[in-house]
Amino acid sequence: MTEPVINIHPGATKWDIRQKIWDYIEEKNLANFPRPVHNRIPNFKGAFTACAKVSELPVFTQTDEVKVDPDKPLEGVRLAVLQARKTLLVPTPRLQSGLFNKITPPQGASKEQLRVCSTSQGVKEFSVPVGLDAKVKVDLVVVGSVAVSEKGYRIGKGEGYADMEYGMMVAMGAVNESTVVVTVVHDCQVVDIPEELIESHDLTVDYILTPTKVVKTECKRPKPQGIIWTKLDTSKLEKIPILKKLLALEEQSGKDVTLGTAPAAGEPGFPADYKPKRQTRRRPRRSTQQDAEGESREDAKQENRVELGQKPRSRPARVRKESKGEVREDGKVEGRGGRGGESKELEKDMTGKSGGRRREKAPEDRESETVSQRRLPPSVTTVYLGGIPPGLRVSELKTALREREAVPLRLTWQGAQHRAFLDYTDPEAADQALEALQGLSLNGHNLQAVLAKSQRGGRRSGLPNRRPKPATAPKTKPAPSECSDDTHDEKTKQ
Repeated sequence: MTEPVINIHPGATKWDIRQKIWDYIEEKNLANFPRPVHNRIPNFKGAFTACAKVSELPVFTQTDEVKVDPDKPLEGVRLAVLQARKTLLVPTPRLQSGLFNKITPPQGASKEQLRVCSTSQGVKEFSVPVGLDAKVKVDLVVVGSVAVSEKGYRIGKGEGYADMEYGMMVAMGAVNESTVVVTVVHDCQVVDIPEELIESHDLTVDYILTPTKVVKTECKRPKPQGIIWTKLDTSKLEKIPILKKLLALEEQSGKDVTLGTAPAAGEPGFPADYKPKRQTRRRPRRSTQQDAEGESREDAKQENRVELGQKPRSRPARVRKESKGEVREDGKVEGRGGRGGESKELEKDMTGKSGGRRREKAPEDRESETVSQRRLPPSVTTVYLGGIPPGLRVSELKTALREREAVPLRLTWQGAQHRAFLDYTDPEAADQALEALQGLSLNGHNLQAVLAKSQRGGRRSGLPNRRPKPATAPKTKPAPSECSDDTHDEKTKQ
């Protein structure tokens, strides 16, 4: 048994364990979008690698119908099921409009179309509802988790949907004691969960898939044998209409459907003292026109103070950050890392002449390149992405990168040249991105993802990361090529 990364202290509650794992994932930056991970099934880095291991399980090759939860980190499992041409059942979010959606890809769907079908948007667009009376036989169930133990004990995010879904499947005859339950988590989410925390309605798992291993739990604890109505109350039935239908069916069959009482305080499933963490919001950036109007109003206030005999209020120079330095309102440039040469070149580029005010770029220049303003570490490694189709927006590329868990530190967009450059923290992160981007197709065009030429020979650590120089294109068939920052800057100035 592997030693857990996170230690659980004796006497810890389920909410203590959830909070500890959520905090750890955020502190160690182990999560992908959406964030923060609190109150979610965490979409962890390496989820796609962990999901790919589902095809290694013997039960995967033997089953025809697979139920996979709609959580973001399980997207890779949904894709694997569709690529294997198996029936994919996905629960409706929060069970609001029924029990399952059966995903129905277009006839002869390509790999890219199947990838879209595996996303939350694809589940909405390419699915048909499956009710309680449907004849379904599920041999494999894949659920998300916040925490899981190697003994098979599982803790979800605290709302009980995975447990209720399994209970409903038992009631409709879709699963039985031979059905295999799998969860996909980060290695840090595998912890020691005290057995006394696991209740009769809690779903246990048979396999744990992580980015580094596959764990067979050998769990002997029985799974839920249906909906335990005493664990629910009338408020839960009001929130989940399909529970009402199931209750009526089971009452007609003579089963005991006595409901429990509502919790004394707080939302069902949450502790009374629970307070969700607030997500900080960025202050929206004002436009140039708003900046000018604000400055005019401030100047008017200064004049009024002078007329009234008051001392004018001094205002510090505002700093605008650029990718290679900082430009103050007086037009002077402060470079990064003490590289005076770069500062002078940047000052000329931004002002048109040394010492003048900053010249605004034309709209076409601003759209030619999208670069984040963060400083890059010395070990940054660049990936070249070629074959970008005409008309593709940078937002569409960013969405594809998020879905494939290949989000870079910085994205340099050169859509007019049908290419982009992706900067990653180190060679290992770049290699993972290259693997995730293989086979990427957008708008019917296959994109080419390779290491930028400056990276292929092994760049010395600590040197600035420069774009590769343009390759000589064949005369008969021009093709997009990688270029240096200097070449791009000259085009931008023109």
